[in-house]
Amino acid sequence: MPRRYLQLDVFAHRPGAGNPLGVIPDAEGLDAATMQAIARWTRLPETTFVFPPTQAGASYRIRMFSPQREVPFAGHPSVGTAHVVMEAGIAAPVDGLLWQEGATGVLPLAVTGSGRERRIAVRAPRARVAETAAHGDGRIAAALPGVAPGRLPPALMDGGRRWWVVELADEATLRAAAPDWDAVATLAAATDSMGVFAFAHADAGQEHDLAVRAFVGAGARFEDAASGAANATLAAWLGHNDTVPGQGGRYVASQGREVGYDARLHLRIDAAGDIWSGGQACDVLSGELDWPGT
Repeated sequence: MPRRYLQLDVFAHRPGAGNPLGVIPDAEGLDAATMQAIARWTRLPETTFVFPPTQAGASYRIRMFSPQREVPFAGHPSVGTAHVVMEAGIAAPVDGLLWQEGATGVLPLAVTGSGRERRIAVRAPRARVAETAAHGDGRIAAALPGVAPGRLPPALMDGGRRWWVVELADEATLRAAAPDWDAVATLAAATDSMGVFAFAHADAGQEHDLAVRAFVGAGARFEDAASGAANATLAAWLGHNDTVPGQGGRYVASQGREVGYDARLHLRIDAAGDIWSGGQACDVLSGELDWPGT
């Protein structure tokens, strides 16, 4: 039987600005091989599948797949799926929270606003500093050749997915940076990481506080349009160094302009030190998926 299939843009104030996501809101009966085949076919960064929860207190259960493998946690699939779950009437927030059951446990998502202005933020798994590199580290210099560094040293952050977070001198330097993809892939493989997440403080007068770029070297080599998990690991590194921009532990990151997008991610560090990564989601496509075995 055909199943409902939706496609949306996440961390986007308009269609076409954010990171695309495919969602099947009723995935009961699908096995892992079928879900992986569907995700490979959609060729989207991730495709998610929604199931009834199995743990007490959870609003729903989610499985996430990239075209290559199942993903334990990622930010933009979490935010986008929560949007679909509410729109489809599968679950509603209680005291402003949804609870998502997944491979990393049951995580809360905070929901604020309504309609097109609604924002959803997932509390990311706690990230830790796995390694700190020196300024001028040859691995980083090879991955980002000829760019001027910022004040903080590069760090390998582990928040479920591992990223090298690297500060550059200013926004213009970040936006003009051209990675050496072979070196990014070598660094990713050697450190079991996704690649390099470069950032810089925004120029004066911008609507965002940071500009960021995600150079993925694990598997396919590409620049990610918007990554909630990578931004959450960066927020943890900024909090670790007491250099969080914005006010009250809240700031906005701009991502994706260099690859034709214009994502806006809203980050928050709460009083307990937890990172909330979120933004808006836009519906783009709604239809049915007629797949063998479904």
